[in-house]
Amino acid sequence: MSNVNVYKQRPDSGRAESPLFHAGLDELARKGKNSAGVTLREKKLLGHLTLRGDASDPDFAGGVHKALGLELPVALTLVANADASLQWLGPDEWLLIVPGGSEFATEQRLREALAGQHVSLVNVSGGQTILELAGPKAREVLMKSSSYDVHPSNFPVGKAVGTVFAKSQLVIRRTGEETWELLVRRSFADYIWLWLQDASAEYGLAIKA
Repeated sequence: MSNVNVYKQRPDSGRAESPLFHAGLDELARKGKNSAGVTLREKKLLGHLTLRGDASDPDFAGGVHKALGLELPVALTLVANADASLQWLGPDEWLLIVPGGSEFATEQRLREALAGQHVSLVNVSGGQTILELAGPKAREVLMKSSSYDVHPSNFPVGKAVGTVFAKSQLVIRRTGEETWELLVRRSFADYIWLWLQDASAEYGLAIKA
């Protein structure tokens, strides 16, 4: 990782807009129902970093833990603390999600901890967003939307998979008993939002800010 120029991609001034800014989710949240079978919110403008390295190298795993306080997750899982999550994407690739505005400092901290190692670290924050689905009917919405088996016996809390969703693709992450996250590419955000409105209609959909 030597001779790498790192720059701050998020500007200090100006208003950033999430992929679903124009959908008016904040306005819908103020008009929404207090109770519904499904609740949805965009976890917008977070920091997204992809990390690649050798999981079998104890120096790499140790450097990641030193910088983040997180262990490398095994296949199809994610680990999290109060501020960040690290998700397995492949045998040598992970997705790190951190609070918005902290991605630059996190990248610097990781590069320092992994100095001298053959790794890749890329800020992909502008290319994707997270939609959180929650509530007693959230799993039913997922069952209508994807052929992947989301039964608790096959999809426990802490699992994360990339799969077909409607006529698109995304990553489904289960973060709680009734809470799921959809990691969506920016270009598919509109389509997924419209799909979720339709798929949730029979259960009642509430938007949270």
